Amino acid sequence: MIDIGLSKIALIGAVALIVIGPEKLPRVARTVGMLLGKAQRYVSDVKQEVSRSMELDELKKMKESMEGAARDVENSIQTNTSDFEKSWAETTGTASSEELPGMITLPEYKHPKKNWRLKAGATPQWYKARSGVRTKALSGAARVARYRPRPGVSSSHKG
Repeated sequence: MIDIGLSKIALIGAVALIVIGPEKLPRVARTVGMLLGKAQRYVSDVKQEVSRSMELDELKKMKESMEGAARDVENSIQTNTSDFEKSWAETTGTASSEELPGMITLPEYKHPKKNWRLKAGATPQWYKARSGVRTKALSGAARVARYRPRPGVSSSHKG
């Protein structure tokens, strides 16, 4: 940046002390320091952005070269397989690769179309009623009415 030596900094400080005065010098020095810090942060941010964009360009170039290589490999594999299929068909005398001798064809998977949420319960209703299994939800008022203590029946034992 700017080549400033120690003597030049001392000269600038002496001139600033004379011009500004000793009372305002600390506040001016803080302001100048803050502005220099902001400028340094801005310069470092710009440098980081430039390096990041250069890295992105390099990555894009590498990606393009990898995609091109993958396409070349894919094309060579396709040509090799088609050549092999042609030579195989000529050798064996079959028309397509699906009808190769000795190949076992497996049946295709079919989804059973079951819905586990609609499964019917196996326990009969009479058994649930006899054993006291709740089959329906109670409302709050019904629950209070069901478990309300009966008048005249004491819950504590007097012995």
